[in-house]
Amino acid sequence: MRKTAFFAALTAVTLAAAACSSGTNSASSSGGDSNTLTITSVDQGSIEKVVAAFKAANPGVKVNLTTAGADQIQQQERTQLASGTGPDVMTVWPGNGNPGATYVLAKPGYLLDLSDQPWASQLPDAFKQVAQYNGKTYNALFGLNGIGAVYNEDALKKAGLTAPTTWTDLLSFCKAASAKGTPAFALGIQDNWVTQLVLYALVATTVFGPDKDFATKMANGQGTFAGSAWTTAMAKYQQMNTSGCFQKNPLGTSYEASQTLAATGKTLGLVQGNWVIALLKKQNPNGHFSMKVLPATDDPSTFLMPAAAGAGYGVNAKAKNKELALKFITFLMSPEGMKTFNEAQGSLPTLPNAGTPVDPGLAELTTYVKDNKTVPFMDQLWPNAKVQQTMLSSLQEIFSNQSTPAKVLSAMDQDYKAGA
Repeated sequence: MRKTAFFAALTAVTLAAAACSSGTNSASSSGGDSNTLTITSVDQGSIEKVVAAFKAANPGVKVNLTTAGADQIQQQERTQLASGTGPDVMTVWPGNGNPGATYVLAKPGYLLDLSDQPWASQLPDAFKQVAQYNGKTYNALFGLNGIGAVYNEDALKKAGLTAPTTWTDLLSFCKAASAKGTPAFALGIQDNWVTQLVLYALVATTVFGPDKDFATKMANGQGTFAGSAWTTAMAKYQQMNTSGCFQKNPLGTSYEASQTLAATGKTLGLVQGNWVIALLKKQNPNGHFSMKVLPATDDPSTFLMPAAAGAGYGVNAKAKNKELALKFITFLMSPEGMKTFNEAQGSLPTLPNAGTPVDPGLAELTTYVKDNKTVPFMDQLWPNAKVQQTMLSSLQEIFSNQSTPAKVLSAMDQDYKAGA
């Protein structure tokens, strides 16, 4: 949690569940046509505008674009790359947190080295760390993303409620919203990547608030999930569920369905990445949406938000049209391309002077970033992708009463200790 990274999935990063296509149904081949580029992307709802701008700037170029959910892309990406059927350009997540992450794909040689690209040296150090493998850059990270509570301001006003500012207020808010027939947050955990977002939002404050060096201590063998405030965050996640914070049957609700609930005011919002605001506006163009920190204690001075580089783009080392793929990456990381993408996605630019106006709904996230009150998406620097996969599937099991937080955290510790 895309991600991620600012970080996934995310992580974060961060993202639809069912495959849908813009262009062709498959981005596996360009058929050898030097004017056709194949792209597979998780950025449904925003990549389309970037592709359109790229085509406008390059008359005669064709783009076969496939968009799909994070789960599907992460499952298929490595298989396609290994078999030589991968697209020219594809979504790549920062760091090492999932099967489609930079380290995981660069290590076996599936990604093209982008270190000689002019933007690579301009990435801030925090982003270079998750865009590189063994000192070489493989991931074009264009946007900074955060995780928080995204509210439908019109639905809040109609319900006569205001966004909560403490943990106690949050539980009261959930109960009041439920009593009015409009649950506080839509939760679409039929898609398992969504399970992490509420937890990450709580972990930011409960774990990293008291100890911002927790991740370093974990890496040095001085901490564990099960023996830390991760247990507190897990308990709070469950308490939110029992307090009616979510709609009925989260396990039967997809990511897309959760967007519809929040966009149409059937819930007062959802806990998601900032990228969801653009998707909500697509369903409700006249709506007003804002992201705020998810309270995890009764002391707002301790609040932190997860924020990191979101999913970026890599080039297939065996791309059919390598030259055109690099041209797209150059456009993506140019001021024009970054502005187009970040405006469409509602993210913040990773490079300075990108000229991207910030959505007013992201004012609080922008303030948290500026005030250094953020922590990376938790999974991005975990030693392997198994830790996150165990967490995601096990969180679904908690919601179906097939597991417990203690078992989940213990299993995550075992996977973490296994290393890379």
